Amino acid sequence: MMAQGILPFKYEFSSDKSGMTALAGLPVFFELAWVLGLVESMEKHVHVRANTQGWTDAEMLTALVLLNLSGGEHVEDLDRLEADEGLSQVMLAARGSRLGRSGRRELNRRWRKGRERAFPSRSAMHRYLREFHSEDQEHARGEALALGKKAFIPEPTQPLLGIVDVVKAQLAAHQKRNPVEMATLDQDATLVFCNKAEAKHSYKGQKAYQPLNTWWAEQQLMVHTELRDGNVPAGHEQLRVLQEALACLPEGVTHVRLRSDTAGYQHDLLQYCAEGKNERFGVIPFAICSDVTPEFKKTVAKVPDRNWTRLYRTDPDGTRWETHQEWAEVCFVPTEVGRKKHGPAYRYLAIREPMSNPELPGLERKEPELPFPTIHMHRRRYKLFGIVTNMQWDAEPLIWWQRERCGKSEEVHAVLKSDLAGGVLPSGYFGANAAWWWMAVISLNLLTAMKQLVLGEDWIPRRLKAIRFHLIHVPGRIVNHARGLAIRLSRAAADLLLPIRQRINALLPEPAP
Repeated sequence: MMAQGILPFKYEFSSDKSGMTALAGLPVFFELAWVLGLVESMEKHVHVRANTQGWTDAEMLTALVLLNLSGGEHVEDLDRLEADEGLSQVMLAARGSRLGRSGRRELNRRWRKGRERAFPSRSAMHRYLREFHSEDQEHARGEALALGKKAFIPEPTQPLLGIVDVVKAQLAAHQKRNPVEMATLDQDATLVFCNKAEAKHSYKGQKAYQPLNTWWAEQQLMVHTELRDGNVPAGHEQLRVLQEALACLPEGVTHVRLRSDTAGYQHDLLQYCAEGKNERFGVIPFAICSDVTPEFKKTVAKVPDRNWTRLYRTDPDGTRWETHQEWAEVCFVPTEVGRKKHGPAYRYLAIREPMSNPELPGLERKEPELPFPTIHMHRRRYKLFGIVTNMQWDAEPLIWWQRERCGKSEEVHAVLKSDLAGGVLPSGYFGANAAWWWMAVISLNLLTAMKQLVLGEDWIPRRLKAIRFHLIHVPGRIVNHARGLAIRLSRAAADLLLPIRQRINALLPEPAP
């Protein structure tokens, strides 16, 4: 017999139902979803599968959440979860376990021929995602393009609005167990590249979709997202998206602040925040990167050298160190604001940084193609950036606070697109892709809840790949014992998972007196 390989071991096939699982830690995430009311809210707000046979909405959506957390990227990866015998047994046993007798009986009636699978098939999931799509909106897109309109955002379908309500309930459950009064909202868009025929070309020249996300910095949660075509400008209708995000914030939040890059430099957005037009939160303090327009450059060029202040960074231990940048407050009134007699007044900060490479002789006055704005001042060329704000903070802490948005939002986008399944959109149908992206967001929020409410501070900075390695991808064997299921683990895995289940159980709301 030919040897299987070089090293002294071999693989053998077993036809026995071993009950082995490679994902013994995944059920605790499902349990946390139950405790936080996520599964219940899915059934309450999303009604694609209401009054029909087969899978419920909660079963379809939780399957996508578990797919995201376990490392799957495609709808077809549901078959890998189904092939895990031990996980399938646990999921079948958990089905309806929180329902009363009548609820379980009703659930069983959905399956006339009995149910064998623990996870939906790929074809069933593709059909389900298709229900989030609207052909009427596709006709509206075609009419808009025929009229020369470049940016078109489809109206969300009723099932998609149901997912928004699920996220609202998820935020409320988290806020109840970890209350904060401040919500610093970071709005930022990201590109999800793909080769689908239906996708539009983005500003980078590649086909993509471009979701606009609203991140809650204090809670490390995604409040709102909106999937868009790649050709839609990031700042298009950003005020509307902000209003929808504000409506998602749970009770207990009393103050809101806003940060954004230059995409948020929309004067209707600035005016809405500065004039306190939101009934719930009133004036919203903001710090947003401003466009470096020719008019802004002219104003900055008039600032004397003595008015520029060196920008310092302060470490957590109090150590201050000098950067190569300088800032100055400039008296700048944009044309759009200047036309209004009683328009709001904003503070503008300019930040300059000297170019490190000297210019070649004869090219000093030529504008090279650079990915950032520059300005000639006092015989030197500088990188130039601007910030507009209605806040009265000192300039230095304001600049660093505004910049906190950059690294975190990029990290969150990387998690959604690489660690979770958001970066591999499953369909040519826009609505199906929007639902898929929303489920990546819900999975991200559930992961945050696990880290903050259950695992503790040491786990909060860890990326999902570390949590998969230590917590999710744990081997175990399912055994039937005393009319129940048990997952047999190694001692190290049991020492980790048993306290986690106890802390999840402690999150259950106290029964009403």
